Amino acid sequence: MIVKRKGGYKVVSSKGRNLGGPYKTLKEAKKRLRQVEFFKHRKA
Repeated sequence: MIVKRKGGYKVVSSKGRNLGGPYKTLKEAKKRLRQVEFFKHRKA
């Protein structure tokens, strides 16, 4: 999920772990979230 913080937007897991950021724009944060989801569901 994407959370707005003082320094910008951060991508965090459901448990609160940082997965990227801070990003200046919401568009950059959404791009990172797509990357995380892609690798999470990728078959080995």
